[in-house]
Amino acid sequence: MDSDISPRFFTPAINRPALLAAAGRILAPALWLGLLIGISFIETPLKFMAPGMTLALGLGIGQLVFAAMNIVEVVFFIVLAASCIKRGMDRAYLWVVAGLGAVLLAKIALIRPFLAKRTEAVLAGAEAGGSSWHYFYIAADGLLLVLLVTVLVMGVRRWVLPGR
Repeated sequence: MDSDISPRFFTPAINRPALLAAAGRILAPALWLGLLIGISFIETPLKFMAPGMTLALGLGIGQLVFAAMNIVEVVFFIVLAASCIKRGMDRAYLWVVAGLGAVLLAKIALIRPFLAKRTEAVLAGAEAGGSSWHYFYIAADGLLLVLLVTVLVMGVRRWVLPGR
């Protein structure tokens, strides 16, 4: 009797590699954006408002958290970049992804080493704290935020809501 029932709608075959790539182009930047907002723009400022939080303790926690966060950011970027290996990708989308990579590289390779030296000096008691490098790091995170939102909007328009 089941053979008499015709399908009500047609479900095309799913191209699994293309589906995984599209998922990577949406999920990696979405998760990365959540991590960035949660750590850089919520946890870090609030940490120093906690009762009993000292500068040394806050800096020590910050070193651990941001080192781990940077590793996760690199993984998200690798997933995003790998999902873009396809002919016919939008050049604008690829430029935004390249911008993400450049800002991430600058943040990790240029800014963080200077911040690490300053943190070590503050923890050793050699300096009082505060540095313009913190502002560069915040600016890099702000730029990453803008680029991640841009890549998400572009990706959703292209792969989630095509034709709109």
